[in-house]
Amino acid sequence: MHYTYRYRLHPTEAQRETLDYYRDTCRQLYNHALNEFEQIPESAGTLNQRVRQVRDQLPDLKDWWSELNDLYSTVSQAAVMRIEDSIKALSQLKQNGYNVGSLNWKAPSEFRSFKYVQSGFEFDKKNGQTVLSLSKLADIPITVHREIPDDVTVKEVCLKKEQTGEWYASFAVEGKEEPAKPENPDRCVGIDVGILKYAHDTDGRAVGSLDIQQERERLKREQRSLSRKQHGSNNWEKQRLKVAECHQRVRRKRHDFLHKLSNYYATEYDLVAVEDLDVKSMLESSGNSQNTASAAWDAFTTLLEYKCKRDGTHFVEVEPAGTTKECASCGIESDKPLWVREHSCPACGFKMDRDANAALNILSRGFKKLGLGQSEDITPVETALPMFTSSGATDVVDVKRIVETGSPCLKQPPKAASRQG
Repeated sequence: MHYTYRYRLHPTEAQRETLDYYRDTCRQLYNHALNEFEQIPESAGTLNQRVRQVRDQLPDLKDWWSELNDLYSTVSQAAVMRIEDSIKALSQLKQNGYNVGSLNWKAPSEFRSFKYVQSGFEFDKKNGQTVLSLSKLADIPITVHREIPDDVTVKEVCLKKEQTGEWYASFAVEGKEEPAKPENPDRCVGIDVGILKYAHDTDGRAVGSLDIQQERERLKREQRSLSRKQHGSNNWEKQRLKVAECHQRVRRKRHDFLHKLSNYYATEYDLVAVEDLDVKSMLESSGNSQNTASAAWDAFTTLLEYKCKRDGTHFVEVEPAGTTKECASCGIESDKPLWVREHSCPACGFKMDRDANAALNILSRGFKKLGLGQSEDITPVETALPMFTSSGATDVVDVKRIVETGSPCLKQPPKAASRQG
């Protein structure tokens, strides 16, 4: 399996200028290579062969383009091979129904990363701090908050500048073996996602949606202020950074929530079933598209699938049509408007929460799709709030109370937990 470890870099002002110089040189090389690639006819070979033809021109380019000698060899090669990755990404989007065009030259604000492949990078200790030593570039201080295992191979490191001006290094590793999935899963769960309650599962757990209203309001204020500044001025650039920081705060808050929630289900269950939602068509509809986009259901299922694969958990996506209408007890379908939040079957009299009924149907369809039998031993994951009230009704877990499974904060005060690393 392939994993990526992402760390924050802390370059000095001089190192920032060097990183920007490296990045802009790679951008110019990419634009030049793209122009050369477009002049090669498709009959000259496959996509990979044509891109390699352009890459093989690098030694001759260095004779008259002196700036390329400042780049490490694999950095310049990766900048050219980026054309192949971009074309493959466009082809994938086209297969998914998106309207895509052709590759264009990159402006300075659009090209924000470059990478070392196989070699040219290593961790080192200097002046009592960990630094990332990059060939022909610099020794940049780095915060290694999570160690890379010794039994994996680092294939490449990608350095990226965020819109806020922060630099990050992403280490792509391979060598981890995918754990085997249980043949007879005992702990199984079906998850129904929504707007009012982000997730409702078959264990009676309902997780509230993420509240980012304050962040949205601040973003609107900062964007209005940016629109009043003269484009390109110093004040405009300062305000642009404030807007970028607002976007980053929203993105981080959402990703933190999605990572923790997906980690819950992947680590505590043997089988996880979710709906295969067509989010693209939902976003194109006239109603509630902003909340649909903010929910990021695609990102949640993508993270959940990856984490299930990492932890040896069965992951299955089922057809979402009819999960709300169908009775989990007898299978009879009955229409109900969106504002009706309770399922009451007119055929058998079965009653329960609307989303809980849908979650049971999702799990049932997951069993059928995988060809497995349903297990009665279903253990809920660990949360910071009780899952049920004294009356037995579902208790909605506030999103702020979601904690990572196995976190020391569940058992110890935060201060003691932080000392453990």
